[in-house]
Amino acid sequence: MQQIAERTGAVLRIDLQAVRFNYRLLRDRLSSALCGAAVKADAYGLGAGEVARVLYEEGCRHFFVAHLEEAIALRPGLPIDAHLIVMHGSPVGCEAEFIEHGCMPVLNSLAQIQDWSALARRHEKALPAIVQFDTGMARMGLSPQEVQVLQNDPEVCRGIDVQYVMSHLACAEDQANPMNRQQLEKFQTLRALFPLSKASLANSSGILLGEEFHFDLARPGAALYGVAPVAGQKNPLRAVAYLQGRIIQTREIPAGTGVGYGSTWRSQETSRIATIAVGYADGWLRSLSNRGVAHIGGYAAPMVGNVSMDTITLDVTKIAPTLLQPGTLVDLMSATNTVDDVANKANTIGYEILTSLGARYHREYSDQISTE
Repeated sequence: MQQIAERTGAVLRIDLQAVRFNYRLLRDRLSSALCGAAVKADAYGLGAGEVARVLYEEGCRHFFVAHLEEAIALRPGLPIDAHLIVMHGSPVGCEAEFIEHGCMPVLNSLAQIQDWSALARRHEKALPAIVQFDTGMARMGLSPQEVQVLQNDPEVCRGIDVQYVMSHLACAEDQANPMNRQQLEKFQTLRALFPLSKASLANSSGILLGEEFHFDLARPGAALYGVAPVAGQKNPLRAVAYLQGRIIQTREIPAGTGVGYGSTWRSQETSRIATIAVGYADGWLRSLSNRGVAHIGGYAAPMVGNVSMDTITLDVTKIAPTLLQPGTLVDLMSATNTVDDVANKANTIGYEILTSLGARYHREYSDQISTE
């Protein structure tokens, strides 16, 4: 394993103990609601199999993915009492596969409800599902017009065991945004259509909006992986992803020398440049060009020049040459240069940074990573 790590250009370490800590912190913020977990997009790029396993050990039983294929891939690694919930609902014509693989759909439209109801009637038994309402995102969930159809004809849901009704908050990371209250009030009204069903509204940030938003089941996602849940506030969560890239070589360049494609950065003085084996093919976004920063031996090294497909370049003029040997790992993302810090430099969000992390990294999972 060590040999594999040494021959790769970069190492991505995932601290599963931090995932456990973050889950417990969010779970403990809930009064009586259950705490599920969004593990879609391969657990936000960090490995759904490993992450789901430790979350199950912490008591999580509701796992949310986007696609049916994600649920099918997860099913063999989780006990039968783990609920695998597919938020996009069933692909057209694939409803029977939910029964085969023990998954539950979120029904987002009348068409999905009708198809699931038809399957239930064919099997002559009630089939579990979650019904989603659109309360303000205009993205997924029943529209006001579709809700009206349900109100006029409850038989549309015949054969469906609606275990939960849900909706999704659009602005929960901004706690003062009035849309949070507007969506809450709409959801409280709409859930009355299914008075016997439980309810789910809170995502990561929604948990921190308070008990009114908790209902029966919360479904945190990005916060589990260390992304700050509330804009402008200190992040109470632990970093999960630690990314290091290897130095390929260093060189000294005279003043006035351009670096990288387009020569978008030129040295003002004699400078030393280190080339690192990470690029946009590894998900290190091109928007970090001339903006990002790495750390070597605790010293900051600004990213200079454009991000290339396979490499980035750092200005290491002020760093001792003894720290710059070929093969040395430099810190690109850590507890002190977090996913949110990187996202701010890239003018994006932590979600995109994590889910963009590429397949070429050597991945290591550990129970604890030192933050010193």
